[in-house]
Amino acid sequence: MSALTSAVRTPEEAAKVSRTLDFIALGAFFMILLASHHVHVMLLMGDWDFWVDWKDRRFWVTVVPIVSVAYPAAAQAFFWEKFRLPFGATLVTLGVLAGEWANRYFNFVGFTYFPINFVWPTILLPMALFLDAMLAISKSYGLTAVVGGLMYGLLMYPANWPLLSAFHVPAEYNGVVMSLADIMGYQYVRTGTPEYIRMIEKGTLRTFGKDVVPVSAFFSGFVAMVMYFVWHFVGRWFSKDYHIDQV
Repeated sequence: MSALTSAVRTPEEAAKVSRTLDFIALGAFFMILLASHHVHVMLLMGDWDFWVDWKDRRFWVTVVPIVSVAYPAAAQAFFWEKFRLPFGATLVTLGVLAGEWANRYFNFVGFTYFPINFVWPTILLPMALFLDAMLAISKSYGLTAVVGGLMYGLLMYPANWPLLSAFHVPAEYNGVVMSLADIMGYQYVRTGTPEYIRMIEKGTLRTFGKDVVPVSAFFSGFVAMVMYFVWHFVGRWFSKDYHIDQV
């Protein structure tokens, strides 16, 4: 048999090979998307997503929605422009959560022996579902950015409260009142730098009222609107088809 003879001899075999290549390409695309999103959130969210004692009422509520809305906005625009499928935000969020849980279990728990309840990742799926539902109902990027972006910031704290509430119970430790999360932060030494050997939430942000979380959540929601607008243009740019007329 010649080395140039095709391995595909029938139309059925050609269709099977084509489907196999499609699945391989989709899997590779999903892994690239997962890896890039994972690097994005780890570089910009970092410690606020790593440790339960860093999940405070100020910066965690502010930083995480602003950073994590970027890739869902781009993926949502891509899948909507190319396929009219409103699940781009949910898809990339499921991907990054799968990567986060694998990282926490094998790296933080398996290699460095932190307890899993000290290093669980932020729950982002309810906000992604709201973004996709908003786009499916309104079919408008503008309305999705305004309403969906605002709710993306507002929903994060209540979505994570069932996991977080137990660690915000006050306790007295060596004559100092602090949360259980702060006590865990002192017990599980992570590094010698002063950045970790401290209580995370010292400021109050009580200028505008009694509670800190609503102020931080509304601010992150407004910034998430802008982030959605910017990154949805990135997704639309990637969804364009380019043709070469002349060579």
